[in-house]
Amino acid sequence: MVRFAIEHVLAEPQLSQAWRLYADAFAQLRTAAMQRHVMSRPEFDAVMADRRVEKHLAIDNGASGNSAGGNSATDNGAGETITGLATFTNVLEAMPLVSPEFFAHRWPDQYARHQVWYLGFFAIHEEYRSTGIFETVIAQMWAHVQAGGGVAALDVCGVNAQLGLPQAITRTLRELSPEVLAGQVDTQTYWAFELRPRS
Repeated sequence: MVRFAIEHVLAEPQLSQAWRLYADAFAQLRTAAMQRHVMSRPEFDAVMADRRVEKHLAIDNGASGNSAGGNSATDNGAGETITGLATFTNVLEAMPLVSPEFFAHRWPDQYARHQVWYLGFFAIHEEYRSTGIFETVIAQMWAHVQAGGGVAALDVCGVNAQLGLPQAITRTLRELSPEVLAGQVDTQTYWAFELRPRS
């Protein structure tokens, strides 16, 4: 059975489990995206120790038929498996490369009330995709936003945009709040210039 929890600090053995889940889930982004989207282990550990950032966890206690069992990538040896991990915060200064001034300018009221939330990343173990973890964790995070009349934001690289991540989040949120408004607020493209090979 999968249970859900919110933690502010992850310590061992969950920390190493979480790192392996994160590194495996986002491995393809190391070569698919020009801007670095995958944290180094020290950067990851710093985020996991930062109390300003919520860690939303999906944990399989081993009783589920869909359990990854002894999978060394996520099993902590005590019969529990971290199957999903997301970070969420309303302290924008905790998010590297995010401009708090952008949010303060665009949503001054929500920003002043600390009701602008940022989703740093969301990783799900490949064996647990399409099991409801995505929808449950999104709903868990959205409850914060909804309760405070806030705003939630995240960045989406081109690869994840093509995979339909914004649309999946929008569908989930509209099931919870039909009046939700979703839209792209910024974009960035990457260009390269090289010399034509001489024949």
